[in-house]
Amino acid sequence: MQRLLAFFAVSLVLSGAAVVSAQTAHNSAAPINFSADHIELQDKANRALLSGSVSVKQAEMTLNAARMTVAYTGQVVDGSPQVSRLDAAGNVVVTRPDQTARSNFAVYDLNKRVVTMLGAVTLIQAGNTVNGGRLTINLDTGRAVIDGSSVGGGGGGKAGTTTSSGGRVSGTFSVPKRN
Repeated sequence: MQRLLAFFAVSLVLSGAAVVSAQTAHNSAAPINFSADHIELQDKANRALLSGSVSVKQAEMTLNAARMTVAYTGQVVDGSPQVSRLDAAGNVVVTRPDQTARSNFAVYDLNKRVVTMLGAVTLIQAGNTVNGGRLTINLDTGRAVIDGSSVGGGGGGKAGTTTSSGGRVSGTFSVPKRN
């Protein structure tokens, strides 16, 4: 019950947004490890293009997508370029402890320590599901805000979930068994 309340210290406001909290702070200074089928380095543009089953891992967070653009500052510290932003597209999945989010697109701004997911967003935690158009996760506070703004249609449409339509947030809350 406490976990349900922590997850859904949800505040539904008139704008159709849900606020979710319960994650611990993310270590955005941790190294970023990646794998992909293909990489194209564009040094003059300070970016790398990754494609084909892209997987990026930083600390306890994993970001998977079909394609990803990695922007870096041009500065090299301890032999590694300083990554400032990741743009992901195609079947995007962000996994954190006890939390999985899916969408069509995502942007991870390392300087702001914020992940923004767009289009057919589904957030699952502790058996609860929330769907919307945009999800913003503050990695310092663990606060997630979902709103109904629509990019690419409604939620995942999987069994047991309710899809978002008309710019609204929707979902399913699990109810603990009672004796």
